[in-house]
Amino acid sequence: MLTAKDVRQALLIGLWFMFLTFPLLVIKVNTIEDTIIWRWNNMFIIGGVCFVATLALRSGRRLLVQKKQEDASLKNSRLSSRIRTHLHHKMVYLPLLSLVLLFFILFPTQFSTYQTTIMTTALMYVVLGLGLNIVVGVAGLLDLGYVAFYAVGAYSYALLNLHFGLGFWTVLPVAGLLAALFGVLLGFPVLRLRGDYLAIVTLGFGEIIRMVLENWSEFSHGPSGISNIPRPGLFGLDLSLNQSIIYTYYLMMLMVAFTIFVVNRLQNSRIGRAWFALREDDIACQAMGIDKTRTKLTAFALGAFWAGMAGVFFAAQNTYVSPKSFTFLESAIILCVVVLGGMGSIIGIILGALILILLPEYLRAISDYRMLVFGATLVLMMIFRPQGIISTVRRTYTLKR
Repeated sequence: MLTAKDVRQALLIGLWFMFLTFPLLVIKVNTIEDTIIWRWNNMFIIGGVCFVATLALRSGRRLLVQKKQEDASLKNSRLSSRIRTHLHHKMVYLPLLSLVLLFFILFPTQFSTYQTTIMTTALMYVVLGLGLNIVVGVAGLLDLGYVAFYAVGAYSYALLNLHFGLGFWTVLPVAGLLAALFGVLLGFPVLRLRGDYLAIVTLGFGEIIRMVLENWSEFSHGPSGISNIPRPGLFGLDLSLNQSIIYTYYLMMLMVAFTIFVVNRLQNSRIGRAWFALREDDIACQAMGIDKTRTKLTAFALGAFWAGMAGVFFAAQNTYVSPKSFTFLESAIILCVVVLGGMGSIIGIILGALILILLPEYLRAISDYRMLVFGATLVLMMIFRPQGIISTVRRTYTLKR
């Protein structure tokens, strides 16, 4: 049975979504006649749909809990309830996951090349967010210079292609390993630091990399950058610009799927549990016999590895790299993806990346106010939902006699 609290929560969520989608669904600017069309019915429709959907989800959750309690009272309840709950979860989430996957697969066929490019960029930030999540969300090491590893990957592809003619597929793992090496080099000096001091050192490291790329013209071509970087190849076929953009999009989708699989396995592994212990209390972590040095270096190296491979995709997509693309603002955006989505939550980070990258693009209709709306959304989100869109579920263990 639904309670008054459930109805109030559903109403608040409906109002929240009405506020978030107000600029996108209600305001329509006619640039030819210089007028604004107000579509109020869209706002009430989205609010009503969110209200009903929230009530349905809460009702389903109550039924699931009730079903689980009933199963627990049967014979062999420990095994049977676990199987039934697992099957019920799969029945609930599998259709939703299939619809989301189908949407992303059909996206290039239903939207323009520009929209496909923007979505590729959003997927790139998903990979970057999941990589930084290893360092910040799981290991609890505040890294403000993460964009440096992103730059290492992009310039690795640009320079190795320029001087040695190496292709995308050859450079992709090499750039990831080079970025991981830089992650280890950053990790050694900051092993004894934590909190604000660690953030300041990593921020300085990111700025050092950017200044080296900007001023060492003989090595990186300086502020002018490197252009004419080839896009990913497909068995030597000559692809048109549109085909190449779509091909890069699908490659980015595969990269996201691979990243989600590996990061999820890492979090549930022995090293993942060591990272969580390090995040909660590094002194207790060391007292339990965990090698704190190796744990920190592994977190920095693996986080940097994904940033390096994402940098290769960035260089291939834009066919141009310059130091201006790797400023502190990029590190701040990636960190916002992790915090907004929910530190340690894979699904939350995916949603956070899609919101942070796509929302400013789709608010271009109100170009004078879009960043104001964007900033206000972040502020309200951190006030009312500081744990992020989807918070991490802490594992609990109970002993039963």
